[in-house]
Amino acid sequence: MTAPETGGKQKANDEKGQDVRLSNILAAKAVSDTVRTSLGPKGMDKMIQEPRGEVLISNDGATILSKLKLQHPTAKMMAELSKAQDIEAGDGTTSVVVIAGALLHAAERLLKKGIHPQTITEAFLQAAHKAEEVLDAVAQPVDLADREHLLQAAITSLNSKVVSQESETLAPIAVDAVLKVTDPKTAANVDLNDIRLVKKLGATTDDTELVDGLVLTQKVSRVAGGPSRIQDAKIGLIQFCLSAPKTDMESNIQVRDYAQMDRLLREERTLLAKMVKQIAKTGCNVLLVQKSILRDAVTDLSLDFCAKAKIMVVKDIEREDIEFISKILGVEAAATLDTFTPDKLAKAELVMEEKLGSELGSIVRFTGLQSSKGGCVSVLVRASNQMLLDETERSIHDALCVVRSLVKKKALIAGGAAPEMEVAQKLDAWARTIGGITQVCIEHYAEALELVPYTLAENAGMQPVEIVTQLRAAHAKGEKFAGINVKKGCISDMFQENVVQPLLVSTSAINMATETVRMILKIDDIVLTR
Repeated sequence: MTAPETGGKQKANDEKGQDVRLSNILAAKAVSDTVRTSLGPKGMDKMIQEPRGEVLISNDGATILSKLKLQHPTAKMMAELSKAQDIEAGDGTTSVVVIAGALLHAAERLLKKGIHPQTITEAFLQAAHKAEEVLDAVAQPVDLADREHLLQAAITSLNSKVVSQESETLAPIAVDAVLKVTDPKTAANVDLNDIRLVKKLGATTDDTELVDGLVLTQKVSRVAGGPSRIQDAKIGLIQFCLSAPKTDMESNIQVRDYAQMDRLLREERTLLAKMVKQIAKTGCNVLLVQKSILRDAVTDLSLDFCAKAKIMVVKDIEREDIEFISKILGVEAAATLDTFTPDKLAKAELVMEEKLGSELGSIVRFTGLQSSKGGCVSVLVRASNQMLLDETERSIHDALCVVRSLVKKKALIAGGAAPEMEVAQKLDAWARTIGGITQVCIEHYAEALELVPYTLAENAGMQPVEIVTQLRAAHAKGEKFAGINVKKGCISDMFQENVVQPLLVSTSAINMATETVRMILKIDDIVLTR
């Protein structure tokens, strides 16, 4: 092959790689622009209509992107990025996508200058490491025993949600829930599975409460007039059915006369009476029955026997709730009647059914739990309609994640785009000491981070160019906590305004966004397989 031919082939490959890169960047930027308007406390909400007609209103980046039907593989990477941030830090799911979009825009300009993608990715990686050092330097250490700081972080997180006006009510719930399931002195992480959010329609968001005990949304089975309030309860949890057994194979029984029919019913009655008697013998007076998919877990007859034995029955306990209920009550689930023994029962001072209104149904409360394991709490989430209820649950989850981030990395930084501006300022100064092509790449990286304060100001209806210029000037003077005060429409010290966020949220957002951008820049071809 002659030299010109080889050169021509090389050029064609380069052009193809460039086209693929630009189309990937375009797809990812489109996703970033979709959620950009919902960044910050004044961000807009998105209404998402599902194919079946269900409507969802949210401004949580991870929720919005998880619902989008994305075709382009790079666009899907942005949705995965938001999901990863949600798992790692729980908050900053919109910011991480906005930062990734800004970095891709910077990379696109660098590529057009003829800089090799590999040079850009290496420079971006150096910039991300430096950014983490800058954030660590401006972070304030936090003591988990200081509830006030934890509250400020939770309130800041809730202020950018649909339920922002309820942040004063919901933030203490999130903080107290986390503090109840961890030991502030030794904790290094929080298992959010130990905090159960129970949704119940009706009432207002104000009525959301942290329950010292367990709350179930299932009804008490009172077909036969059984008890609905038990003092000094002994609670049992069964995973078998209180109904007549069925054969393994589908079979029909033909009954030719009444005597045979009576005998059949009598057998069933004797069998159920025996089962209930054995349960009552253990001293159990509250029975939780797991939901069965094969046949009815309880029958009217077995409920009648339970009512006579003064046993309160709560049926249809979901399979995924079994582990949490076992942990919080200290009860052990019994798979067969023979394994249902007194040592598996849990104790509680009071189990009662609480009516919430004629149309709203009821809940079952377990209070005064005496389980030795503990370390679990329930939060009863209330709202006036289903959309608000779902959004309140998501918002509380985000607030819980913020407090968890503080447990993982015990440091706070200012909010209101102060950290992004500080990083941009310091990176710009650092880039000048390096020189060469890397300097150009890092300067572009620093400039890209300024999109966060720009978007924050834009969404709040301010003059973005003016505000960002003022913010840049403040940070140049050494005011490292200066951020955008969206309520007053000016620049102010974020720590004095109590707008704070966990260090983990920002470091994780910058690192993950940089990692995704580097991955996108390294792709030079898309190969479709059959």
